[in-house]
Amino acid sequence: MNAKPIIVEQSYKTSIENAWKALTDVDSMKQWYFIIDDFELTEGAIFNFYEPGEKRKFHHRCLIKKIAYMKMLQHTWTYPDYSDGESIITWELEQTGTEVRVKLTHEGVERFDDAGPDFKRENFEAGWNEILGTSLRTILEA
Repeated sequence: MNAKPIIVEQSYKTSIENAWKALTDVDSMKQWYFIIDDFELTEGAIFNFYEPGEKRKFHHRCLIKKIAYMKMLQHTWTYPDYSDGESIITWELEQTGTEVRVKLTHEGVERFDDAGPDFKRENFEAGWNEILGTSLRTILEA
């Protein structure tokens, strides 16, 4: 079992305000991330979503744990239909000159080992690299 967190960092030519909006605004998230209609930027709020497409196989349920306005958002990440495991996602933002560094840390993916091959660490790594390296970049640098 690999308990090492997944860490993905990318820098974008944008403002911290634009990056924060992309991470926390429901309409902005739909453009690059997931459709999360019940997202509310409040500590203790629960939100739910499915992967893109018609299958809607993987129900994600998350609870917002911490918010540091324009700096950090932390929430749980679970699959209640597949596993009792709970992981933690932390999004950190930092303005560095004309760019914003976004660091995503996903801790505890090994807790989904009971859920089958779709939940392997390498799938999470590939997904986060695609999401931050391509999808988020496309919206922030448009």
